[in-house]
Amino acid sequence: MNTFEALILGLLQGLTEYLPVSSSGHLTIGSAIFGVDADQNMMFTVAVHVATVLSTIVVLGGEIWRILRGSFARPAGGKGLAYLNDDQRYVLNIVVSMIPIGIVGVFFKDWVEDIFGAGLIVVGCCLLLTAALLTFSYYARPRIKENISLRDAFIIGLSQAVAVLPGLSRSGTTIATGLILGNKKTSMAQFSFLMVIPPILGEALLDTIKAFESGVEAAFNGLSVPVLLVGFLAAFISGVVACKWMISIVSKGKLIYFAWYCLVVGILTLVLG
Repeated sequence: MNTFEALILGLLQGLTEYLPVSSSGHLTIGSAIFGVDADQNMMFTVAVHVATVLSTIVVLGGEIWRILRGSFARPAGGKGLAYLNDDQRYVLNIVVSMIPIGIVGVFFKDWVEDIFGAGLIVVGCCLLLTAALLTFSYYARPRIKENISLRDAFIIGLSQAVAVLPGLSRSGTTIATGLILGNKKTSMAQFSFLMVIPPILGEALLDTIKAFESGVEAAFNGLSVPVLLVGFLAAFISGVVACKWMISIVSKGKLIYFAWYCLVVGILTLVLG
């Protein structure tokens, strides 16, 4: 992988991690165009994913700090969940949403990769599924709820676990699921972006350990520091832009445009794959 390829793939990762068009699917398509084997460049994949997490922390840093600070405050009083204040309930929702992806990541990740792989046919089909899900969430008119419930957090977490399939957008799937369940547009983008921080960091750690099992040289597979740095910075900067943009897009309810995009790209991927 050269510097130009790292720049383009980093930009793809940063932009598509937040936009509901599947970062894994676009990385697979980009890798196929450049003739790069993503499985042989594990450390690059780890670097660009960590970069997008950092971009989330930069954009939502103030909100993250407020929630964390509030979670250590004195509980509200009462019984059960009523004993918790709003920030503590929010953190609990994040933890509950992580359960399905945690189970899949630890016990079934290799199985899913072996069964489905990351070929263009799979990516194309999952992009079409993403388009259908975004379209359904756009036209659905559920009763709007004031807050995300524990039940909804778990269901949204299930959708995130399903979105391990390449081409099925994680942000698109989780946000669309939340909207179909009746949660507010203004809260779903933030919740979707925050709930993925621990799983991405956890997956990055597992992938790093796996990559280094064969030694340092095998882990980097010829990747130079400048190439990794270019990919990291490209993913971080584009991630900051995409994260801010996506929050605005969801608030305005314009996900249907991405459904059309996923439809077109999915069809082209199937035809050319």
